[in-house]
Amino acid sequence: MRKVLRIGIAVICMVCLVVGYYAYLSRRNSQSKAEETGEVSEVQAIINKNFKSDYPATARAVVKWYNRIITAYYSEDYSQEDLEKMADQARMLMDDELLAYNPRDTYLASLSMEIEDYHNRSRTIVSATISDSKEVQYKTVNGYECAFISVYYFIREGSSYDRTYEDFCLRKDKDGNWKILTWRLATKDEINGY
Repeated sequence: MRKVLRIGIAVICMVCLVVGYYAYLSRRNSQSKAEETGEVSEVQAIINKNFKSDYPATARAVVKWYNRIITAYYSEDYSQEDLEKMADQARMLMDDELLAYNPRDTYLASLSMEIEDYHNRSRTIVSATISDSKEVQYKTVNGYECAFISVYYFIREGSSYDRTYEDFCLRKDKDGNWKILTWRLATKDEINGY
């Protein structure tokens, strides 16, 4: 009887291991297929972007990535861990001077409050339109190469819609990468071309 019991337990354990391994392989294969077919969520696409080896080449491309990130903050579903990873990605697009004024913990706390406010007000960014390449202004300021870009946001709050305009200033770092130095809310009269 003991021998039959041991054999039964061993068989059950083996079956569990085989089923568990099969489930693991199935999940891994479905994730890789989703990545191959482009079925990765926007949050995962943002988190998976490797800015160290594939940094955006232009100031406009940096602002486009930043806008993808902030749009995901307000309209996608994600965990706290994913929020922190997205915030780290956004911070990789920021100038060292801006990062010095906004330590990671402070940035995350402020970001969480802003996201909560957006959700409480049923507010989302419907679209973000960036200045055309020919409208980007390049200037040398205090010896630094800077780029100035305007962004037009179309925002839904409940059932109403509104427009918001922001001006971004980017600065080239020592590696030649454009980094966001600052941005500010702009008035409609200050924006050309919209």
